[in-house]
Amino acid sequence: MLVLVLPLLATAQEKIKVACIGNSVTYGYGHQNPGETSYPTQLQQMLGGEYEVRNFGHSGATLLSKGHRPYINLPEYAAALEFAPDIAVIHLGLNDTDPRNWPNYRDEFYGDYTNIINALRKANPEVDVYVCRMTPIFNWHRRFKSGTRDWYWQIQEVIEDIAEHGDFELIDLSRYLYNRPDLMPDALHPNAQGAGIIAKQVYSAITNDYGGLSMPAIYSDNMVIQRGKPFVVKGTANTGDEITVKLSKKRVKAVANDRGEWEASFSPMQADGKEYTMTVECGKQKITYKNIVVGEVWLCSGQSNMAFMVKESSHIEQSLANVEGKDIRLYDMKPRVLTNNIEWDSTDLAKLNNHDYYQPTAWQLQNRENVSDFSAVAYHFGVMLADSLDVPVGLICNAVGGTPAEAFIDRKTLEFHPVLVDILYNWKENDMIQDWCRGRAKQNIAKSDNNLQRHPYEPCYLYENGIMPIAHYPIKGAIWYQGESNAHNVELHEVIFPTLVESWRRTWNDEAMPFYFVQLSSINRPSWPHFRDSQRRMAANIPNCDLAVSSDKGDPWDVHPKEKAPVGQRLARLALNQTYGMSHVAQHGPTPVSAKTVNGKIIIEFSDAVELMTSDGQPLRGLEVGGTVGAMNTVPSENIRFQGNTIVIEGFEKAQRVRYAWKPYTDANLVNETGLPASTFEIEISHRR
Repeated sequence: MLVLVLPLLATAQEKIKVACIGNSVTYGYGHQNPGETSYPTQLQQMLGGEYEVRNFGHSGATLLSKGHRPYINLPEYAAALEFAPDIAVIHLGLNDTDPRNWPNYRDEFYGDYTNIINALRKANPEVDVYVCRMTPIFNWHRRFKSGTRDWYWQIQEVIEDIAEHGDFELIDLSRYLYNRPDLMPDALHPNAQGAGIIAKQVYSAITNDYGGLSMPAIYSDNMVIQRGKPFVVKGTANTGDEITVKLSKKRVKAVANDRGEWEASFSPMQADGKEYTMTVECGKQKITYKNIVVGEVWLCSGQSNMAFMVKESSHIEQSLANVEGKDIRLYDMKPRVLTNNIEWDSTDLAKLNNHDYYQPTAWQLQNRENVSDFSAVAYHFGVMLADSLDVPVGLICNAVGGTPAEAFIDRKTLEFHPVLVDILYNWKENDMIQDWCRGRAKQNIAKSDNNLQRHPYEPCYLYENGIMPIAHYPIKGAIWYQGESNAHNVELHEVIFPTLVESWRRTWNDEAMPFYFVQLSSINRPSWPHFRDSQRRMAANIPNCDLAVSSDKGDPWDVHPKEKAPVGQRLARLALNQTYGMSHVAQHGPTPVSAKTVNGKIIIEFSDAVELMTSDGQPLRGLEVGGTVGAMNTVPSENIRFQGNTIVIEGFEKAQRVRYAWKPYTDANLVNETGLPASTFEIEISHRR
């Protein structure tokens, strides 16, 4: 018996050898003690005594054999081959972004990478090779815009090709670190905590352990499935695990891939008034979701006027009276801490860095308490949709007070934008960002000792925290109420806003996704007339995008006007008319088409109007004319008359332009026969000869 047992004991004591091959990130550059905190050291601790992990990282190493410091010429490479690993984890390519390397020798990268793999296989024919997508290089790297940004992503694509064509497992080391600039003080090297994230990813890849079955929070009891679109259910599980998803009488199976990811797709469903149950099973694990309905799902986002709750509005009882009778369900993503005039404590600061900004939530059935705490604009939008469509409506709200629009745009879009890339730099001192936002952010994070402390006003932050967690969940469209924190720079916002719309449409893979937004109301802030007119023009130029006027519901001193029900209803009118094809639903107030002189009179023609009138029965207010530059002159009421869908002005035949509602706070009163108001506008007057 001993003769049989001793060889088995010897075999059991042999450790699985893991070689971590790489550059300074693997070595642990910048760590106070790399021998204790580098990712290979932390990986050893995670894997335990059955494994022997060695660090073969060398700072500055290039994958390219003709690079400025080829890995194959370094002692770590020879030592790795001599080690003859059972598992080799290769993370190279970052230093190949140097202008001495990639521009000259890019065509040799694939072959040089393959040569290293072949050498490892020669040292141990049974070696398992893991190819790593590179950790991020952030925008404050000194060569970022001069080439590193572009070459980095080109190298990533080649690395992906190597993994695919060689059938090697790909570990995406940018997956979690790309949203954690706070862990990379020099834009390139992760600190000890960042190294821990790398180690955990490598550990999961080697062991296939991704923590078992897990589902995103957006799936819960009472959820609403978007009708007419494939319902894709996504989650994580251990590699190779089989998952069964049952929805009604349908059953879809999926298998978790090498990254622990899986998805199950159901064909489009229609709103039928039924309540469904969905189960997700993986081995002995089972998650059940009940009371699911099919209907319309909208994302409701922006800053404080979208976050403004029903209980704060002037229509509280009207709103709460709508609670009964319609099936409206709420997914309310409330921030853990508000951006009030306070300094946050260390616990909150740490949560912000760890992407734990929104409170845990689940889909809720509407009741007086939930509705009271929900967005007033969003809720009234949902009520009108539910009334008109007679289907359940699901509303997802992730609005955050004070936030600038750039916080909701994804990082890669900003990195590659010719103008907006600069908004990423030193954002707390960057005057592309409104000074109020920067000042409030500095106050909130004053107690942090991390120079890269995150804040919701930071570019990309709310995309990473508020959009990415729900990005896989099918929606019909988005409504948006924001602009107060971008009104300092109209021209820059004209770049930011279309980029935001593009970013979200790319995220949901829907180029035509409806996007409706609220034009800023009126208040005594000088730039707002220009901003409102800019919003009007952008709405006309961005496909499947439109605005709801709110300037008639403003307050001269309060940036949070309390009349929210009409605003939500105006957004709903846009959706009903344009998205749902209800052409009989009036969607706009009078919209200026042209202004011209005819027989010494100025004729302003409007669409979306049969008869022009005023909201209060008083003479028209807010109309001005003037030259190409200089002061504008208010047009006296006796010089104005309505004629169908036109305004006729007498006595100003030499005027070159006409404005309406061009005051920060305006009481202008032009409406059409449906009572919907006209937008602030400025147009040129054409003169017939």
